[in-house]
Amino acid sequence: MRFRPLAISVGLAALLGLAACGGSGGSTSGSTARAPASDQQRRPAPSASAAGPEQAEQDTTTAQISTFALDVDTASYGYARRTLQEGRWPAPGEIRPEEWVNAFRQDYEQPSDDGFTVHVDGARLPARDEAVLRVGLQTRASDSAARRPANLTFVVDVSGSMAEAGRLDLVKSALHKLLDQLAPGDQVSLVSFSDEARLLASMTPLTARTQLHAAVDELETSGGTNLESGMLAGYREASGAFRPAATNRVVLLSDGLANQGATEWQTIVDQVKEYAGKQVTLLTVGVGRDYGDELMEQLADNGDGMAVYVDSEQEAEKVFTTQLPATIEVRARDAKAQVVFNPSVVESYQLIGYDNRVMSAEEFRDDSRDGGEIGPGHSVTALYALRLKPGARGQLAQATVRWQDPDTREAAESGKSLQTGDLNASIWDKTPVRLQVDVVVAAFAVYLRDRKAFGLDLPALREHAARLAGASEDPMVTELTTLIDKARSVG
Repeated sequence: MRFRPLAISVGLAALLGLAACGGSGGSTSGSTARAPASDQQRRPAPSASAAGPEQAEQDTTTAQISTFALDVDTASYGYARRTLQEGRWPAPGEIRPEEWVNAFRQDYEQPSDDGFTVHVDGARLPARDEAVLRVGLQTRASDSAARRPANLTFVVDVSGSMAEAGRLDLVKSALHKLLDQLAPGDQVSLVSFSDEARLLASMTPLTARTQLHAAVDELETSGGTNLESGMLAGYREASGAFRPAATNRVVLLSDGLANQGATEWQTIVDQVKEYAGKQVTLLTVGVGRDYGDELMEQLADNGDGMAVYVDSEQEAEKVFTTQLPATIEVRARDAKAQVVFNPSVVESYQLIGYDNRVMSAEEFRDDSRDGGEIGPGHSVTALYALRLKPGARGQLAQATVRWQDPDTREAAESGKSLQTGDLNASIWDKTPVRLQVDVVVAAFAVYLRDRKAFGLDLPALREHAARLAGASEDPMVTELTTLIDKARSVG
């Protein structure tokens, strides 16, 4: 659902779409509680209007509830960053604002258990009776040394297009580094594919690292890209070597430019869904200047996983040696968010991003419906643009997250509410730095996609980014400033 301007100008507010979780049954604290076995839980929630290909402003008199599956993908930001650095304007269809926001560090408090903390805040915008609402969800980080063992099946694209610098060479370097980081209790298998798939190493304990390093060295490019064959072979290997007490994951490394076999994500997902349903999660790692963004993103979304993009040794180092060893595990399965707005206070709202993750209100407590898989230490952020009723006071919204335990599939919920008095008086004055950064990041993404950012042009975005880079002392915010400069020079 592509974001479009509201019929009545909502200024900056319409820009913000944060992955928020909420529901009328959630608690008002950030603590975790089991989902109540109440009549309210068993009855479907009031139906929210179905989100079409272009989600517009929602009037709370007819659409009080916003529901969506959580998503921790960041590939859209990584690929757009590379595109801008090369002096090109990103394709609008490749801009997913929520992935930009979720690529940036947050400062949400971590829970003490394996659930979520729910953080809700917001600020008033310069335009009268407009505000931004932020919903932040956070899981507990884990020490890689304390995690459960992992079965990792790497499915590596070795087609001719991967010969370009920054593709297979980057993948091989990253895999060698990862093999040196994994624990003795882990196991790894390696599948390559071009015209057809080839098993280079069946599931092998990390005590035999030398054999695995040798298998990685065998990766050489040739032929076409039969991604379907690679995925099927990878899932068969992962399923055949499945360990109930381990984390079982397929890791696809490719430029996503499938040209043989099935080339549509839906067909490939249908081919592997029997294996994917057996608690085997997916991570897609994209590489390359030309990149099949939609295919890789949809495979991740529909394969119980996440999508990332790496364009440099530095990014590969971060993903494979810093993040992956500690985030191999899954903290929450089929996680969903729901926000219930108070129609006596909120006239209308608009969620920014999560376009292909929107769900009906009834699906929130339908545990047969697919949600998002969230790992340790992950944060999920969603921004909403609000139009408030003049002078109204009271509760703005109730946000709730619902998820299933990865092992038992038992459902639990956690939630929090926000009052009008809790809103910061001005988005740019005495408002948490991270909230301001989220606003600028989302605005820049929307500008790149739609060439409009609700009153914030590129010079204004650049000014805010430069100020926040100093306040946050965050290299990524500094980088954001340079990306805005690149966009100004290109567009």
